[in-house]
Amino acid sequence: MLFITVMSLLLFFIDGLGIGTRGPHNPFDRLDKAAPLAIFQDEQPLLPFEGVLASTDARLGVDGRPQSASGQTTILTGVNAPAAIGYHKQGFPNQVLLDIIREHSIFRQLKSAGVRRVAFANTYTRRFFENRPRWVSATTAAVEAAGLRFNTLDDLRAGQAIYQDFTNALLIERGEKANLRTPEEAGEVLANIVAANTFTLYEYFITDKVGHSQDMDAARGVLQALARFLCTLLAKLDLERTTVILTSDHGNIEDLSMRNHTLNPVPTIVWGRNREPIAARIHSLTDITPVIVDVLTKRGTDADGQSGRSSFAGASF
Repeated sequence: MLFITVMSLLLFFIDGLGIGTRGPHNPFDRLDKAAPLAIFQDEQPLLPFEGVLASTDARLGVDGRPQSASGQTTILTGVNAPAAIGYHKQGFPNQVLLDIIREHSIFRQLKSAGVRRVAFANTYTRRFFENRPRWVSATTAAVEAAGLRFNTLDDLRAGQAIYQDFTNALLIERGEKANLRTPEEAGEVLANIVAANTFTLYEYFITDKVGHSQDMDAARGVLQALARFLCTLLAKLDLERTTVILTSDHGNIEDLSMRNHTLNPVPTIVWGRNREPIAARIHSLTDITPVIVDVLTKRGTDADGQSGRSSFAGASF
């Protein structure tokens, strides 16, 4: 059997992206330029770059609408965070969720297993370091749990980091010195970051903000730019050596008829190496971190989808 290993893996997190139904409430409907994110319930998606969709449960057996803090904690740890605290937690992680992240952060798990070159691609501004906010995101807590270095604007200007608004427009509006990037330029920057690391996480959350605003024109513009960014990223990556896993924490932008999060499943899309066996293992948000850790540290996948020893455990990069 031909043995396959992943040489690099990107977890592309998009906040507030669910699998919705067609209709005037859904900005994806009749938006041809939103591929590969235009996915609808009860329809077979046409995913570019041979992507594989895994419809993913974000409710996790807990009543209520899925929320960001608990959903993101689950994605980044593999722990069912809503079940652990008994409800879906919105906003930022509370102390219980922070404790879960500090013990089970995907970055910490990978580093402890000997995987080097793990990175959070996002940029932090000077304001974060000079006046640290009282509450921090799940991704920030996950990075800190592993003692990773935070990217600064100097890294962004050097092409070694990317802002959550990948065009840098928000940075420029806030008076920061940065060059405006097209979605295509930003996609190439992220592709270079992914190629330089074994594991990379990138977070994008403007989708959730736009979903809450119920602004159809803004939503369509964001989704079109995001699709251009993602398609360029995939085109620039060597998908024979790289796996991309895109997922979300809850639905929102796919239904602008209400301001709240939706109960819809979220799309997990896998591109590149091992895409089919990886997608087959993902059923809920609890599966994301375990499959990544498994692929990069313990067991790879051969051409027939069977497991085998991975060369990443204890490897030197």
